[in-house]
Amino acid sequence: MRAHSPALAKGLTLAAGLVLVLAACSSGGGGGGSGSGTSAGLTSCSTEGKADTCNSGTTKAGGTFTYVLEKNIQQWNVQDANGNTFENGEALGVVLPQVYVPQPDLTVALNTDLVTSATQTSASPQTLVYKINPKASWNDGTPITADDFVYYWRTNDGKDCPPPPASDTTQTKGCLPQSTAGYDRVKSVTGSDGGKTVTVVMNKPFSDWKSLFGAGYPLYPAHVAEKLSGAKTGGAAQMTAAQLTQGWQYFQKTPPTKYATAGPYKMQQWVDNDHATYVPDPKWYGAHKPSLQRLVFKVITDATQEPIALQNNEVQGIYPQPEVDLVKQVKDIPNVTYTIGSGLNWEHFDLNLHNPVIGKYKALRQAMFTAISIKDIVSKTVGQFDPKVKNLGNHNYVPGQAGYQDLVTSTGQGSGDLAKARKYLTDAKFTGVGTALKTPDGKTVGPFNCRYTTGNQIRQSECQILQSNLAALGIKITIQPIGAADLGTVLVGHQYDIIVFAWVASPFPSSAAQQNWVTGGGGNYGGYSNKTVDKLVAQAVGETDQTKAAGLLNQADKIMTDDAYVLPLYQKPTFLAVQTRFVNVRDNATNVGPPYNTAEWGLKK
Repeated sequence: MRAHSPALAKGLTLAAGLVLVLAACSSGGGGGGSGSGTSAGLTSCSTEGKADTCNSGTTKAGGTFTYVLEKNIQQWNVQDANGNTFENGEALGVVLPQVYVPQPDLTVALNTDLVTSATQTSASPQTLVYKINPKASWNDGTPITADDFVYYWRTNDGKDCPPPPASDTTQTKGCLPQSTAGYDRVKSVTGSDGGKTVTVVMNKPFSDWKSLFGAGYPLYPAHVAEKLSGAKTGGAAQMTAAQLTQGWQYFQKTPPTKYATAGPYKMQQWVDNDHATYVPDPKWYGAHKPSLQRLVFKVITDATQEPIALQNNEVQGIYPQPEVDLVKQVKDIPNVTYTIGSGLNWEHFDLNLHNPVIGKYKALRQAMFTAISIKDIVSKTVGQFDPKVKNLGNHNYVPGQAGYQDLVTSTGQGSGDLAKARKYLTDAKFTGVGTALKTPDGKTVGPFNCRYTTGNQIRQSECQILQSNLAALGIKITIQPIGAADLGTVLVGHQYDIIVFAWVASPFPSSAAQQNWVTGGGGNYGGYSNKTVDKLVAQAVGETDQTKAAGLLNQADKIMTDDAYVLPLYQKPTFLAVQTRFVNVRDNATNVGPPYNTAEWGLKK
């Protein structure tokens, strides 16, 4: 999973090891060009079966395409819990390889530039064999080998490079992966055929095995980490915890302008809080050579400025979180095509259970969530430009995915039912209900803060509606924006009482559940812990029958809903707008975003 500012995370990794059939683009509009071999821009994304091919066309050499990032990148290790942001994933996906890549139709596709095959060859023990493309190499000439897979595994398994202790707030010791899901079940990763065949043997079955070594979280060059840490022999398999930590921290602090990469482009320049410039990598071995002369990712943290930049040709593509005025502005820009889509992004309120009052009283949490009116939130925000948006009733699946069940509505959470909310409190012996709420032992409840990323008008409105809803219970809410680049820091540091953001998911729900809901999970920022949920999620992660896995996750979901930790709001609309002279840019409402295929972007021929 990744939170979306886009997410963090991106993020952080969600959704199922199922073949998903959601359409990534649910409606479209705007200009939309047509031409030889080209569909009608992004307007065709709303056609069933066109999610992966809309806005397709033949390209010609040359041109610069500038794409907007909505947050600055503060650290460069997207595998790290603090670096697990949507923008970080977008920027690094251009230059770093991964085995499977999430697609606009919410399936995953094998990256044959990196591996020619990835196969489960045995179920007991579960054994996975990856055949690395013989041509695959880092752009310093070092071949991509099993050593890179070993390094990935050992830095993400939670054991070989253990997480830093709580007292180590600067993370000078250990690795803090955004998720250990799957990697913590690996028994061994070994290479053969000169390192070009990778064999992974699992200690326990892992249902979402296609999420390993990619799916939005790419490989880093092991040989770079080995060299800088002084590892002598044996490669990544022999690196000590201290050496693994050193490599982990290097990739945190260092933009990919300074080490070997393996993508169709190389990052030529990074200007902090401004832009990244990419140029075609002459060492790129892949089948598709980029046609653009230059690709630029421009940081614009104020979404209201994005349509202006698009109209002035300062940028050629934007992917903002849609707001009604922003959508109206883009509609009026000539020679621009756009689409409003839906996918694996979902908006939610989270409570911080580290707060002693919020964490102690389940009845308080249930009352707060019941007092919140999601219908009111939707009608005053995203419903103004996308009338299809409805309440989301699940923590692991979105509507259209196999496994989706509405488990929230029947509880009354999100209903705005103040009478029911007040009853929760009076039954639990709270006093001052509706005026100045106090706990059963007489302590004042609140004030609590509601936090959102600055510049996001929708989330500001969501906090304002929550403020009004909870005032009716006698709870005072202060609204505190977060700097656009600081979401990860705030989440990991538990610097909130209530926070609103969105997960940007990948197509693997069991893995995401381990990350988000299990005790100590990398995305479990609010400190939720329930032993039964832990057990059910662990069973789902090891269940290769996807129908059974979904049943287990929904059992866990019912318990989490009752515990009132996270309130799902709605499946978040996406909004992509692109100048009509460019083709092959399309929505991808997963954790990788539209830059999943930048090698194909280009000027229409």
